[in-house]
Amino acid sequence: MLPPPNADQPFMYVSALEGGHLRIPCDLVVDDNSQGEFVSCPSLAFALRHSETKSWVVFDLGIRRDLEGYTPLSQERIKAVGFAPFVNQTVAESLVKGGISPDEVETVIISHLHWDHIGDHEPFTRATFVVGEGCRELLASGYPMNPDSFFSSTALPHERTKFLPLSDFSLPIGPFPLALDFFGDGSMYVIDAPGHVRGHINILARTSSDGAWILLGGDSAHDYRLITGEKDVAHRIDSSGCVRCMHEDKDKAVENIARIRSLLEIPRVQVLIAHDSKWYEENKGSAFLPGNILPLAA
Repeated sequence: MLPPPNADQPFMYVSALEGGHLRIPCDLVVDDNSQGEFVSCPSLAFALRHSETKSWVVFDLGIRRDLEGYTPLSQERIKAVGFAPFVNQTVAESLVKGGISPDEVETVIISHLHWDHIGDHEPFTRATFVVGEGCRELLASGYPMNPDSFFSSTALPHERTKFLPLSDFSLPIGPFPLALDFFGDGSMYVIDAPGHVRGHINILARTSSDGAWILLGGDSAHDYRLITGEKDVAHRIDSSGCVRCMHEDKDKAVENIARIRSLLEIPRVQVLIAHDSKWYEENKGSAFLPGNILPLAA
């Protein structure tokens, strides 16, 4: 179970943000899918506002409009795989449309450093950027020092980036053994979410003062049927010898997905992943800033 609320429990208002769209090859995501099939999906980001302090947190920055801002190897992979990204509205523009200037955002938490989540940090001139410790090496050894890196050393502003060492994840919460109480008041937890890529983190936030929660799962899974257990994570070696899987460590990713799945058995807990096209189509409008994702009713 998740911890019950305290008296006058602070919580987070959570809104979805547009962050662009891409096509994902199905055989990279779900086992038993035929090669050549794609699913069109969003790259969701989220705005969270503390109920008492009113401070803003943004989780992930979606896709850049200018693909030239990515490393050469990332640009090549985007074309070769057929991701075909398009951005009608960046995360910064989504905030402005919702009435919030990026300058008002105090914290940007990045789930991980893949191209469709790092977006463009430049509009967020005052924010502290928070990432898992595993991102430190990826940035330090990134492009241009390593011309063959998928990761750019300038993906985040160095002077305003905070790396969370694993020792900071000192609390177990619900099914998750490693969590950080971000504000120290039980309103929002950063969750260590291993398997996808080094430094991958999720957010588990209260969405009401009386017991509702939401898990923002980033790329813990790329298809909601993996969360429910209807499908298995894709992992195979193709004819060219390449591993077809979206996770660096499939076994750890499957363990993390199983933990997330157990949240579905707890009343009033929502689970969202970054690329959930079904949720996006069903919730366009009121769930996006300036609206909120409504907490599940008791």
